[in-house]
Amino acid sequence: MGILNWLRHGGRGESEQGKQLIGEAVERIVKLNPQLRLARRYQARLEPAVATSLKHVGDIVASAPAPREASAAAWSSDPYIHAFFAAPDDVPRALSRSTDLRSYFERNTDLPEVYALLGMAMDERKIAGLALQGETVRRDVVQTTVSFSDHRVRVCGRTEADLRQEIVRRLVDQLGLDGLARIAADKSRRDLLEQDRALLKTRLQLLERQGAGIRSMLGSNGSGTSEELAHLQEQIEENERALHGLGLRTEALERDFDQLCAVLEDPRPHIYVEDRRLRLDKMNVVQPESSEQAGEDFTFHIARVPTTPPQMRAFALVRCRRSELLPAANLLDEAVRQLTMMR
Repeated sequence: MGILNWLRHGGRGESEQGKQLIGEAVERIVKLNPQLRLARRYQARLEPAVATSLKHVGDIVASAPAPREASAAAWSSDPYIHAFFAAPDDVPRALSRSTDLRSYFERNTDLPEVYALLGMAMDERKIAGLALQGETVRRDVVQTTVSFSDHRVRVCGRTEADLRQEIVRRLVDQLGLDGLARIAADKSRRDLLEQDRALLKTRLQLLERQGAGIRSMLGSNGSGTSEELAHLQEQIEENERALHGLGLRTEALERDFDQLCAVLEDPRPHIYVEDRRLRLDKMNVVQPESSEQAGEDFTFHIARVPTTPPQMRAFALVRCRRSELLPAANLLDEAVRQLTMMR
């Protein structure tokens, strides 16, 4: 039973197959940081958190629409492919640039087509254009246009089910990476605090010695130095409290494990999809509800990508035919042409 079938049966881990799926996901995560295996009862503690993450990302993937044919021919018949690409020839060019897609076809020579995840940057811009209002054409009307760029194909599968299950696995891996990033940030914070504490203590010692010398030589009460010492002492105490909040180094492994579990138990802030509903004409110009011009209703799916800073990327499941891929020589000629145009 695959991940999606398990979800259709309620996503419960009591069955042997459910336990196997959760166990496989646990092993994928601890491979990211093998030291986590040293935590107390690591597998039993991770399993419920991983099950929560599997359910969350599985629901997201299961809700994605059926794959669309990504081809030059589909550009004229599928409004979504028409919206994603500016021209029919852009479809095979974008697919052909994917090394992951090419490699998948090379490893699976028996497949005439594969299923893939297409990711894109979605941009909305305000422009001044023409608009028909009644029987009058008005100029310089502010319009919103939608465009898609940076088309990427990174995940492939032999079947639609294989593709969806691979996406689920990778999303769970991403949650594991987010957990490790939180651990790394915690350690970076500890290092900074300990460096800060060492510098403050050194500064405190120097000021104390300086103050003692001045008082002994000049008879000053050192009021200014006393104020600075008091301020430094406050900084040191604040630094100590912050370090205490991070826990002792002997507790670091358990704290790291808890940080990871916290992400897996609450995956929604880390991985989510937003729906963007728009009505577009053939030129990807947004049409208001009151518009009399022809248009198509779209629902675009936008996923959070955990880059720095995080990005939102549009995506769609697609079917890619081997016959659509351009020869490598054609791609090289295209790259040379693009470079020439940029000069």
